[in-house]
Amino acid sequence: MVNRAKKEGSAKLPLNNIIDGDCIEVMNSLPENSIDLIFADPPYNLQLKGDLHRPDNSKVDAVDDHWDQFDSFAIYDKFSRDWLKAARRVLKPNGALWVIGSYHNIFRVGTALQDAGFWILNDVIWRKSNPMPNFRGVRLTNAHETMIWAGKTEKSKPTFNYEALKALNDGVQMRSDWHLPICNGNERLKNENGDKAHPTQKPESLLHRIIVGSTNEGDVILDPFFGSGTTGAVAKKLGRDFIGIEREEEYRKVAAKRIKAIKKYDVDSLKVSTSKRAEPRVPFGQVVERGMLKPGDELYSLNGRHSAKIHADGTLVAHDQRGSIHQVGAALEGAPSCNGWTYWCFKKRGEAIPIDMLRKKIRSEMTP
Repeated sequence: MVNRAKKEGSAKLPLNNIIDGDCIEVMNSLPENSIDLIFADPPYNLQLKGDLHRPDNSKVDAVDDHWDQFDSFAIYDKFSRDWLKAARRVLKPNGALWVIGSYHNIFRVGTALQDAGFWILNDVIWRKSNPMPNFRGVRLTNAHETMIWAGKTEKSKPTFNYEALKALNDGVQMRSDWHLPICNGNERLKNENGDKAHPTQKPESLLHRIIVGSTNEGDVILDPFFGSGTTGAVAKKLGRDFIGIEREEEYRKVAAKRIKAIKKYDVDSLKVSTSKRAEPRVPFGQVVERGMLKPGDELYSLNGRHSAKIHADGTLVAHDQRGSIHQVGAALEGAPSCNGWTYWCFKKRGEAIPIDMLRKKIRSEMTP
């Protein structure tokens, strides 16, 4: 693994490394307020009773590993409270947490999460397009898992690349139900015996959506239950730094080998669509100051109903209305508000051109 450190004040982070140890102890050793995002896939505490077989009597490769076994709900709840406390400590003030679980544990984790002071932003249903059938036929097929996205506090402002997620969804606002396949085929890692290297390996598509939607290039992502390394693999591809914590040697070896073979995507291809709210604010007065439009020029509403004259201070005047491009547009339409940038246009050689084109030009010059 890459052995590189990033300074956070006087402290250093073990970036792009898989750390051997207990996740609570390791997180408590990391600098406070140093992590941008945590993705956590904790033990589900499945409480399996006996073996599970298919109709042909073949045994299902279920999750029965020792790390998923807890003697009681009370013990599991304490474990959840302890790792969430450690996780919250290392998150930056505007950091966020994603945690995934099934019906066995997600409600208990959600309670502990809120009790710890996290602020829930969304719960997301990962609906599996190819779930495992219920072989006993005594319950509904369990075709989804639940993820909780939460900020460190109620006042936190976590990264949310709204436009990027919308672009991923063919230009339609991303919903809170995600229809993605489980990890299978060539993506499913195998051990030396040809068996699953990890029983709960998550698909890269799931982490791709989370990382694109809630981090920026160069952010640090912590995965306290690293497993086969899906978080690290996708983070590396997308130009993010990661820290993985995994106490099982077998999984650390699998994850290290997997991530070593991965190449980062081309730098230019890592830029994602940013939210308009995150773009630099441009007052209309700048358009006038720079001579892109002049005092006395006329603006026209795109619906063709109204016109207004530009004054030297960047205000508009139309009949008895005077104010900003937003205020005058709202007054003329009798509306409570108006986005003047998309309401007004100017004419050049007879062609109507939205004034937002001028704002975009100014913003492009602000981008380094």
